[in-house]
Amino acid sequence: MSLTDLKRKKPKLDRGQVSVDDFIEDANNYAFGRPTILDEDGKAIRAKFGLDKSTTKVYRHATFSLTTKAIDQLDSLAKQTGIAKSKLLRILIKEFHDKSSGEQSHILLRGEDEQ
Repeated sequence: MSLTDLKRKKPKLDRGQVSVDDFIEDANNYAFGRPTILDEDGKAIRAKFGLDKSTTKVYRHATFSLTTKAIDQLDSLAKQTGIAKSKLLRILIKEFHDKSSGEQSHILLRGEDEQ
């Protein structure tokens, strides 16, 4: 193999100027697995992908078990409201958390009766 075999076959594309903000935003999107905001020419695509920077929250994956009845109820709620199941669970958890300890106990006792 000679050194001529190592030559680049396709000329490298000149991507042009990219603003620092666009570069950083694109790097963040890459890190979070989101689509790029730059097109092939290096120009910013103004269409927003995913969540807005101001509303972006960091989520963690969780694994837990639900009864078949709870899964059916969650599916039904998601279809009725058009809200994702994970978001519904976050809403319900927050609602339960915001209740007084007496109200939480009452709900827990009611839940034990249904099992």
